[in-house]
Amino acid sequence: MATTLPAPPGKVWPWLVQMGYDRAGWYSWDRLDRYGIPSADRVVPEWQHLTAGQRLTATPDGRSWFTVALLEPQRTLVLRSDLDLASGRSFVPGRDPLPRAYMTGIWGFHLRPAPRGGTRLVVRTRGRGRPRWLTRPFGVLLGEPAHAVMQIRQFHNLRGRVGGEARPESPDADG
Repeated sequence: MATTLPAPPGKVWPWLVQMGYDRAGWYSWDRLDRYGIPSADRVVPEWQHLTAGQRLTATPDGRSWFTVALLEPQRTLVLRSDLDLASGRSFVPGRDPLPRAYMTGIWGFHLRPAPRGGTRLVVRTRGRGRPRWLTRPFGVLLGEPAHAVMQIRQFHNLRGRVGGEARPESPDADG
């Protein structure tokens, strides 16, 4: 999926870097992805530092997260998720035992300069899981449509945020 945003990559990047449940949110349907807590409407300096391997909390209890898999500042951010389906908890491949039922996936954000000072934001996802008889129908019937709805909303909300001047704020403020 892709969209063109009305700001250069250097203005879009700070919004992506601060994503996370306990950070700026995901800029999608807040009632669904943050239980009604609004996503930040400002760039927060304290949330501008990401490193490969860093965890971005995905749920209020911290049981699941995304891991920063690849980071090329102002160009590419790839998040990885490895989820044990029975417990709903994230796991670390290679360190934790492989669950009997799991899903693993990536969520990549790729920024490229666009005409008139804009940014082409291309988002790619890819996932797989085991057992396939369970995870494949789930992905096709529920996962992919839900992701499309959430991603389209994220694009819409990012467009509005990058279109205006972002003001720094404290991470304790009601985003």
